[in-house]
Amino acid sequence: MTGAAGRERRHVTVTGVVQGVGFRPFVYTLAEELGLSGWVANNARGVEAEVEGPAAAVAAFCERIGTRPPPTAVVDAVRERAVPARNDGPLFTILASSGGPGRTLVCPDTATCDACLSELADPADRRYRHPFITCTHCGPRFTIVTSLPYDRQRTTMAGFPMCADCAREYADPADRRFHAQPIACPACGPRLTLRTGPDAARAPRDAEALAEARRLLAAGAVVAVKGIGGYHLACDAGDPAAVRTLRKRKNRGGKPFAVLADSPATVRRLARLGPAEEELLRGPRKPVVLLRRVEAAQEAVAAGVAPGSPDLGFMLPYTPVHRLLLGLPGDPPGPAVLVMTSGNRSGEPIVTDDEEALVRLAGLADAWLSHDRPIHVPCDDSVVRICAGAELPVRRSRGYAPFPVALPVPVVPALAVGGDLKNTFCAGDERYAWLSAHVGDMDDLATLTAFERATGHLAELTGVRPRLLVADRHPGYRSARWAVRAAAARGLPLRRVQHHHAHVASAMAEHGLDGSAPVIGVAFDGTGYGDDGAVWGGEVLIADYDGFRRFAHLRYVPLPGGDAAVRNPYRMALSHLRAAGVPWGDDLPCTAAATPQERRLLARQLERGLRCVPTSSMGRLFDAVSSLAGVRHRVEYEAQAAMELENAALADLSGPLADDARDDAYQFILGTGPAAGETPLTADPGPVLTAAAADVGAGVTAGRVARRFHRAVLALVREVCAVARDRTGIRTVALSGGVFCNTLLAEGCGTALERDGFTVLRHRRVPPNDGGLALGQLIVAARAQD
Repeated sequence: MTGAAGRERRHVTVTGVVQGVGFRPFVYTLAEELGLSGWVANNARGVEAEVEGPAAAVAAFCERIGTRPPPTAVVDAVRERAVPARNDGPLFTILASSGGPGRTLVCPDTATCDACLSELADPADRRYRHPFITCTHCGPRFTIVTSLPYDRQRTTMAGFPMCADCAREYADPADRRFHAQPIACPACGPRLTLRTGPDAARAPRDAEALAEARRLLAAGAVVAVKGIGGYHLACDAGDPAAVRTLRKRKNRGGKPFAVLADSPATVRRLARLGPAEEELLRGPRKPVVLLRRVEAAQEAVAAGVAPGSPDLGFMLPYTPVHRLLLGLPGDPPGPAVLVMTSGNRSGEPIVTDDEEALVRLAGLADAWLSHDRPIHVPCDDSVVRICAGAELPVRRSRGYAPFPVALPVPVVPALAVGGDLKNTFCAGDERYAWLSAHVGDMDDLATLTAFERATGHLAELTGVRPRLLVADRHPGYRSARWAVRAAAARGLPLRRVQHHHAHVASAMAEHGLDGSAPVIGVAFDGTGYGDDGAVWGGEVLIADYDGFRRFAHLRYVPLPGGDAAVRNPYRMALSHLRAAGVPWGDDLPCTAAATPQERRLLARQLERGLRCVPTSSMGRLFDAVSSLAGVRHRVEYEAQAAMELENAALADLSGPLADDARDDAYQFILGTGPAAGETPLTADPGPVLTAAAADVGAGVTAGRVARRFHRAVLALVREVCAVARDRTGIRTVALSGGVFCNTLLAEGCGTALERDGFTVLRHRRVPPNDGGLALGQLIVAARAQD
């Protein structure tokens, strides 16, 4: 309302990611710049302010607050209303935070900014070499927040009272650390400690601890390093013996390690680094970015870091501790590239507690570089790659969680628990879905405990009080069993969503589709419980949020021995060959991989159908061809055979898969005839296996077999989608499921389908694998009904 001399006062509410990002200092500075009086405060709804002054200045404030926010803020909405002018003088103040009803969005942990890195390396700065340097624009947020509104006393920094110098910076509107809640310095902040075991007689602190950790790493030791969201296990990536030691101790098998490089220049020397990849590496999230290695990497990075893979997962330092471990100018020489893998035993959740780390990482680490700032919630590193010029999430966690996905339709308050592999869960309410950080594979009690603890933390931060639980239809999933128990204990309804329907729905949701029109959903993965009790995984669905129709799928073949076939791809190869009528010739690599006795037993098992669940899985077909071509017969981690088959295909390509003009692809046979509502089309892989076996017998290289197979899958996708369009008129295709983490196939299918006139939905915000499953579960089951 306008008062004396044209003064006006307005109340402004800003929602979005506006706490922990320097929004109140930004508002303060903006008001001071415009000569406005009033106040600003955090509360459970977000940030609220009142400003008073000349009408033009008030209007400018209301415009700029939403269009020029701090760099790590995300403004969802700005609401304003006139209030009576108070003529309360020239002062603008920051008020104490308040609670109350409502909801705000918590900022993810953010990598150390350039300004802090400069101070870290400046001998004249009072935070020179301070391992916990941070400011309004960077540092821990999600992993230290215990409750909202976001203030120091509601974080794990509550136990570190500010010294006089930090308090002065905190209160100075002109300072970069004005109201920076994790602010600290060597006089008042957390401290580093290096321990060599629970009973070590001496534990170096701070600079001495860092220097000793660097010395140990350079000498070939494995050091457990406490970071923002948990412990890492680190070693010199260029030391083959150190890498072998870490791999053996962790029982890692052949699964690739991620590496931490000291600079973009080092990454550029070791891998192909395009502008999009470099932007991700340098950005505020700093995920692990998968890059194609170059020849120089063979000398600088031990072969054991990523055996059998042409890619390396690189990240740059995202904490001050990382930067100091890699060294500042003038430091003694040390490794320029460190292995940085999750601090846990294989299959367990990442370790966050210091005393627990000494126990759970005993026998894995030679020393522990820890600090006394507690981690409230675990958060693993995110993993991404560039596909078709855009970001493709493989694991969405640090730097991304708990930032929500805006939903195209409202949902009732609900919790979707995801799947059992690469688990993330999802809390939703109204038009937001909050995906958790990466939890992991739900195969032990420690992971289930971490899952339950994380659901409570996310509920606390989001204010979502579920009125509904959602789970996969698989009767054996541990996540689903947890949902059954929780629903019974809380008196809540439980809804089950078919696995591949959830995959397709997740792609639809992240692209903002409201579900009013169905899509052609291509859902390719390894395992998903089918409505007929079979193991699905090579599915083409006609789907919206209300339901789906199975339009086409791979022809069923037996999955001999269940998990035994998953761990041993040669079993899937022999099953597929038998289904195709191809003899198990001694010249085929998959035949040679099995002993004569095992082949006799397997033949009898397949003949009698003993423990042979039928499967339409595309992931298992990739495994079968991988073994048939002699690429991989036994796997040590999920999708290893398929990934190595993709890598083999790349060796026989000089450009994108969709541009390969050679007319030598294998061919699926697509069953003819069913009209809408009848039995689905079936794609018979038998001719593919027959032709591939003939190629292998004739001495064709594994790379050529792999390329021809990828071309066959691409052609199948095009053919089925064309038939679906002809019969339904649908021109939008969603590509989802773990097989589409294969960038060769994902990019090839997307490009070819777009050339065929389709609109293609590819994952850009949540992973195509089971890490994105919960989003689809949520929007299918919890969508608010009119």
